Formats: sequence, C-alpha cells, structure tokens
Amino acid sequence: MSEVHGGVLVARILKREGARYLFTLNGGHIGPILDACIDEGITLVDARHEEAAAHMAHGWSWVTGEVGFATVTAGPGVTNAATGVANAWSSGNPVVLLGGRPPLKQEGMGAFHEMDQVAFMRPITKWAESILETERIPEYLTRAIRTALAGRPGPVFLDIPGDVLRSKVKLEEIWFPAHYKPEARVEGDAQAIEKAVKLLFEAQKPLLVAGQGVWRSRATQELRDFVDALKIPVWLTHNGRGLIPAGHPLYFPAARSFALKNADLVLVIGARFNYVLAYGRPPRFNERAKVVQVDIDPQQIGYNRDVEAGILGDARAVLKQLLQACQERTKPSDRDSSTPWIEALREKDREARRNLEPALNSGAIPIHPLRLCREIRDFVDRSATLVVDGGDILSFARISLESYEPGHWLDASTFGCLGQGLPFALAAKLARPHQQVLLLVGDGSFGFNAMEMDTAVRHNLPIVVVISNNAAWAIEKYNQQVEFKRTVATDLRYTPYEEMVKALGGYGVYVERPEELKPALEKAFASGLPACINVKTDPAALSPDSRREIGTVPADQTLRYEK
Repeated sequence: MSEVHGGVLVARILKREGARYLFTLNGGHIGPILDACIDEGITLVDARHEEAAAHMAHGWSWVTGEVGFATVTAGPGVTNAATGVANAWSSGNPVVLLGGRPPLKQEGMGAFHEMDQVAFMRPITKWAESILETERIPEYLTRAIRTALAGRPGPVFLDIPGDVLRSKVKLEEIWFPAHYKPEARVEGDAQAIEKAVKLLFEAQKPLLVAGQGVWRSRATQELRDFVDALKIPVWLTHNGRGLIPAGHPLYFPAARSFALKNADLVLVIGARFNYVLAYGRPPRFNERAKVVQVDIDPQQIGYNRDVEAGILGDARAVLKQLLQACQERTKPSDRDSSTPWIEALREKDREARRNLEPALNSGAIPIHPLRLCREIRDFVDRSATLVVDGGDILSFARISLESYEPGHWLDASTFGCLGQGLPFALAAKLARPHQQVLLLVGDGSFGFNAMEMDTAVRHNLPIVVVISNNAAWAIEKYNQQVEFKRTVATDLRYTPYEEMVKALGGYGVYVERPEELKPALEKAFASGLPACINVKTDPAALSPDSRREIGTVPADQTLRYEK
C-alpha cells in the first residue's frame, strides 16, 4: 500500500473538484499542500499578501461561478486573509480558505503563529472548523465545498495542524467522497408563484430588480426571456450588471431613482434589501409599492421590509415558473412595450444621460473622471471584463461605463472593500486569458495591493490598470469639509505609479491631457505586459456619492436621498 501525507489528500480533492488554480502565499505550515499541487497539475498563483490571495479566490468565484480556493500560512497569514474572506462573505461568493496551524503537540504552549483561528473566522464564514485527523481531510474538504455552494453561497474556513498535514496515511484506506453536492434546483411554492403573478398583472408601474443571485444561479437567459416576454422594465444592482445588456430597450439604469420612487410593484430577484436598495424603505422606495421577493435564503425574505409575496427558491427555477405562469395568462405579443410607465422611464434615462454629456466630453485639464470613463467605455470590447476599485472613481464609473454580460463587471460589492480590484483583475485574466481585462482604480485604493503588479508580471497576466489619480481620498475630503469645515488625513501625492510598474517589469505611461487617453489605452493593451496608465484627474470633480455625503455616514441611510 502507498503512503501519502495530508497535503496529497488536499490536492487530490481540489483536482477532483476541477480546481485549476490555488491562490496562496508560501508558508511552512502549508508546505505539503503546495508541494502536492505540483503533482496534481494545479497551478499555484502566489500573491504578495495573503489578503490578495483571498481576494483572488473571491474574484475567481465571482467570474466563473466555481469555488475559489486559497491557502495561507498560520497566524498572521490567516489574519491577513480575513479581509478577503469577509468581502466574499458579504457578497455571497463561494470560497474555501485553508489555513495552516501549529502542530497539535504544541497546542497551548505559545507555539509559533498560534491563535484560535477558527473562532477568529467563524463570524465571517458559513462554516469554520479544524481538521484533526489526517484520514478525514477529504471528508472535511468536500463538506466545505458543499457548504460554500449551498443556499446563499459564501466562504468556508478550515485549518489543519502541521503534524496532521504531514502525517502519512495509507492511500487505499482513505474515503474520497464522490457524490456530495445536491443537483436539483429548489422551485418556488406554487401558491406563492400564483400570488406573485396576480400582483404582476395588477400592477400599472412594475419594476424588476435583479442582483447577483441571478448570476450565481446561472439564470441569465431565463431573466432575459422573462423581461422580454413580460415587457417589464428592469434595474440591476451593481453585482448584477450585465444580466441585461447595456442598451436593452427595457433597461433604464440612469432612471433608477425615479423608478424606485414611482413603481407600484417591485419584483426583486436575487438581491437583498440592504443599503444598496436603501433597505426597501422611503424615501428611496415608493412607500405604497408592493413587493415580490425571490431568494434562495429564507432569512432574506421580508428582511428590512414587508413583502406581499415571498418566494423561497432558486432564481433560475423560479423565473421559469413565473414565465410559464404568466404565459398561461397572456401571450407575449399581447404585452405592450410602450406604456406610459415605460416611456416615462425611458425619458428619465435619456435626461440623466444628457446631463452627463458635458463632463463625458470635457476637455478640461486636469482630466474630469467622467471623460476618463468615457474614453474607457468607447475603447474596450463588449466582452471586456471591467473591474472598478475605489470610492470616488467607482461612483463615476457606475453611471458611465457599460456592461453586456454578467460576471464582466466586478467592484467593491456590498462590503465596500477597497483594494480588491487588482486581485480581482488577476483572477479575471486567469479565467479569460484571451479577453480584455481592465481595472479602473483610484490612487488611494491602488495603494492597498499595488505590489500585486509584481504578481501580474511573474505570472504573465497582461491586465491594464488605469489609475484615476487625484492625489486625495476625495469622498472623505469633500465630506469632511461639509461636516467639519476643514480636512485631515485625506491628501495624497501625484505619485508616479507608472514608474513603479515599469520597475517591476510592466508597461507604464503617465497621462495629463484628454487626447492622450486613447493612444495610452492602445499602447497599454498592445504591450502584452501588465500595464499601468497613471491619469492625473481633477480633484475638484464631485462624484454622486460625494454629493450625497456618504462620507458623513448619515444615520438613517448610507446616502442622503431626496425626499
């Protein structure tokens, strides 16, 4: 009988799960896992910080729908990765993080890197546990995978003591679970479906709101079929961008405020009533609006507000049920796509877009952030993956950049985490090596994980990073002035980040004038290297989130909405 150590068992489960990459930063506590991955053909993507490794696993899961796997060393390796895990937990993406741990024989003795990692990780994971027997590594790891994917997905943490990981076991005696994930989709209750359809047909001003739950369910086509058949206007949360392509005749992203304030029926699918949806409450929402909510997580139904019809189920299965039930009542050709409600939304959308035109076409120096966004929008392919990282620049990007396919727009998500952009972009490039991947990032946010440009160079991942460099934490600077009439700890410098990237082996260019943007993008993508375009942008330009005083942390809502 052949004997193998625990690292081999870990690698074999990852291989059976179809893992192509393991995101990591080397450490002695996890050495057996890393070594075993070589023989299993799993590529190790080693980051410069454990936080970035966790973010990469999250980004991979967001883009592909698969579990993202990462492993980090004990103690500070685990604590460093915690921000990435919390970000995946907040946005609901399946990640399995494996942590090293001091040997059991040194437990409680003040061992190197010793801490209670499971207790530390438990609040930000769906499940956190220690594996204390080498023979049970496959059992625990497959349970972790199942848990990460089940219901509302999320991260799972397992740690393995060094002596457990390095112990030898007889391979032929190990149980490798083969069928450990459910395959059936959860359908909605028939009576709830009927009630929802009745409300939809009674509504004069219906609105569909779709979020990442639709993408996680791989229900893009079902959503598009439903929208086209019912002729229902739609708004997408930032996690759901691309589910309905930009330019679709029933998609009115620039009219979202008007839509939410005036809709008499809101159908919410795969999106939570958190701050992104203003908790479903006035003044953002019409106080008289009825709500139909579809979610895989029973705890989300009726969370923060009453719902007239709550449907527990998988988004893909429920959308099929809703469409079938609606078609039994009327033919798609009988639905009108030019109702007064739809025309009002269309006009509001056009009006909002017209109001952006001066800034989008501005020739001002320093460059207006919206002009920067417009140049990016006009340059990239429809299939490009756009990653946006920052506060101020994200606020500009959301109202000006377009997305045509789900999973092709990644941002800070619901946690509002900064610094995830560069790791996300690297994961996206691994998943889509032959498509454009562009990261638009603020200069402040770039600083969190800037050394991952070294990771990009070492692993030959030619992403293009565009830095909106206004030498400030702009939202906080403006909001401090509003609240305190002075500012503190908000000033940065016009740092030549492009020179840093060149020193690391990438391509870099500095841009000051609007007419330089398109040539810079052309050269960056043509370079075949990880590239940085460092753009000096106007620090006086006020983003929508700045105007709504997000930096003052309003008591009732995250942003100040007009009443």
